[in-house]
Amino acid sequence: MSNIYESAEATLGFISSPCLTKVELRVACRGISDRDALSKPDPCVVLKMQSHGQWFEVDRTEVIRSSSSPVFSKIFLVDYYFEEVQRLRFELHDISSGNNGLRDADFLGAMECTLGQVSVTDTHQKLANCMFLVTAEELSGNDDYVELSFSARKLDDKDFFSKSDPFLEIFRVNDDGTESLVHRTETVMNNLSPVWKSFKVSLNTLCSGDHDRELKIQWECINPKYQMKKKNYRNSGTVILNHCKIIKMYSFLDYIMGGCQIQFTVAIDFTASNGDPRNSCSLHYIHPYQPNEYLKALVAVGEICQDYDSDKMFPAFGFGALIPPDFKVSHDFAVNFDEDNPECAGIQGVVEAYQNCLPKIQLYGPTNIAPIIQKVASSASEEMHTKEAMEYFILLILTDGVITDMADTREAIVHASHLPMSVIIVGVGNADFTDMQILDGDDGILRSPKGEPVLRDIVQFVPFKDFKHVSAGWPKGQTLTSFSTFDLFISVFVSLNE
Repeated sequence: MSNIYESAEATLGFISSPCLTKVELRVACRGISDRDALSKPDPCVVLKMQSHGQWFEVDRTEVIRSSSSPVFSKIFLVDYYFEEVQRLRFELHDISSGNNGLRDADFLGAMECTLGQVSVTDTHQKLANCMFLVTAEELSGNDDYVELSFSARKLDDKDFFSKSDPFLEIFRVNDDGTESLVHRTETVMNNLSPVWKSFKVSLNTLCSGDHDRELKIQWECINPKYQMKKKNYRNSGTVILNHCKIIKMYSFLDYIMGGCQIQFTVAIDFTASNGDPRNSCSLHYIHPYQPNEYLKALVAVGEICQDYDSDKMFPAFGFGALIPPDFKVSHDFAVNFDEDNPECAGIQGVVEAYQNCLPKIQLYGPTNIAPIIQKVASSASEEMHTKEAMEYFILLILTDGVITDMADTREAIVHASHLPMSVIIVGVGNADFTDMQILDGDDGILRSPKGEPVLRDIVQFVPFKDFKHVSAGWPKGQTLTSFSTFDLFISVFVSLNE
């Protein structure tokens, strides 16, 4: 294993070198002109990047209601490639009241620049109706995050007909003395002693990984006017830090180098879209002499991961099939039909269980993968709460295309991103894998249906068709399997090391 590990590490050093760093972008605007004489604008900024001559949305800020000079708490995270010209476009929109979408929004203007320009110096650009400000900061490489919870007591009442609607802002003090907004809480309506929801923020964002960096909690508990006029004035309320916990985030290599054991689980798509296994066109067709597409993908990726699994016993599950004895659809059944012990002895054991399983089930649907992610996440959660916590879980999902439970899958992945777990999705066949690219998170940060972002990118999608063919120019004596496995190994290893 050491030779494979060392060669992969050396190769990865070459492959990952073009991406120099990750950069955080913060956005603010000043003096937005009021289009509506009766109210101020409700601004939102959409970040787009150019690829092959077209603009694609990366992410967008929150909507700030009734503000002509907004400072957005949303931070854009982008990869910086030194040798590429990465064109950015920041679009400013006035969002309609009661609606956070862009369909009915007014376009107020856009600023275009390159990521290189922003990274070198803060970028200011005067638009027709406002000043646009973009600042960039390189991340330190610290993936830890902090969990915070605040409340307040006896705040001053600023409203005439009701109590105040307080919110809390946290600013970071930069090296040059300027301040950067790190987080803005939700607004608690009509309450002078609010309790804000707990929130998580990365140490990179909060303090650039520097535990000694000064922070500023933006709440005017001391009112200078009251202080001058009232002799007995003490304060305008107090802000209380109820909870502060720094949570260490470990990478795949941290687990391996610390003596962690890998728990490798396989999940196979048995939905009807794969085709009748008795038909030679089916992705599940059992040929007497050649492996089908699923077996090729299983062996290629399984041989990679089994080197890190000490007992070589792999739980194998299926989803989307009608199974005996009552032939009801299941999305997490044991391929060996032993629910109490779904483990198979090595990759060869998984292959044999798969071949024995096919004639006994009926391919059906739908293609739901959330249940199997939740099953493995449950095991990872139990392991995480043990004193030893010496296991890392890898789930390999082999599927032929479009999933039907996207919302539940996104929710499951966001939850699993807090656990010692990674998901490798191998696309088998030539179907539309757009959904898988979304889950991968390469085109932006994956979020749950409620808007919660993944804590870390744990999903890697690998289209098997991109790796199974070998160019005619390969040296003689090299086999299809060796090149396919090597390419897959690099792709998988990169994902686990992120």
